[in-house]
Amino acid sequence: MNAVLQEIIDILSIERIEENLYRGKNHKTEHVFGGQVLAQAIAAAFRTVDPGQHLHSIHGYFLRSGDWNVPILYEVERIRDGRSFSTRRVVAIQHGRAIFNMDSSWQKQEAGLRHALPMPDVPPPEGLRGDREAYQQVIRERPEVQRFAFRFEAIDSRQVERILLTDEGVHAPYKHTWLRTREPLGDDPEIHLGMLAYMSDLDFMSTSMLPHGRNTMRDSVQGASLDHALWFHRPFRADEWLLFAKESPNAGGARGFVRGHFFNRSGDLVATAAQECLIRPIRAEG
Repeated sequence: MNAVLQEIIDILSIERIEENLYRGKNHKTEHVFGGQVLAQAIAAAFRTVDPGQHLHSIHGYFLRSGDWNVPILYEVERIRDGRSFSTRRVVAIQHGRAIFNMDSSWQKQEAGLRHALPMPDVPPPEGLRGDREAYQQVIRERPEVQRFAFRFEAIDSRQVERILLTDEGVHAPYKHTWLRTREPLGDDPEIHLGMLAYMSDLDFMSTSMLPHGRNTMRDSVQGASLDHALWFHRPFRADEWLLFAKESPNAGGARGFVRGHFFNRSGDLVATAAQECLIRPIRAEG
């Protein structure tokens, strides 16, 4: 397995310290990635539920910026264990303060009514340029881009619209990206849940900036993820192609709202994500 993918898997594989208490490591990138915190919190909750139950939703709030220099502690509260559903609350802690909290709901598999949105009609991934190759060219002139682009060594990401994070143009508020890990992950459901959560935060907040020229406004807007929600609809594998169809239907009140749907290669809707982010204009002094 390539070194970057192995590093991500190792980081998402949290360490048990005590009953209901876990510890997670960080990437050494001078930044705590929100998708990493989501995935580690899910892993902490996963360790405390019955194996017969499956995650169907999470709702999390980012409370403070993380410190990449120190580990993150995850404290799990077992809110309820029912016959069909279980609920877990997870609080991520650094320096004695909460930086993130998440509620998650787990359900035993049941049969029921079925319907789903169809997958958008977009080109397949095989003919699309990969983000790894695209950013390799950018990094030669802007080395700081490596801070986030290193993830594409582990995750094969191919955009339909081909809008990089360094793009200075104004675009419609939607993007379609094919994603999968570059190597097989095995069959552990915790790893696949963690990887999808990790990927659900890739290039997500920036979708809300597309109509405003996100790169040209980078120095004039204070940006941060405020919350993140995920709903898991059907089985999936993070090492097989998933189309992440993202759109930002609204921005206002210094917040941008983004939602996205994950479809597998067969066109089945497997998960939905949503996030509000802070996009606060910075007023010049004087």
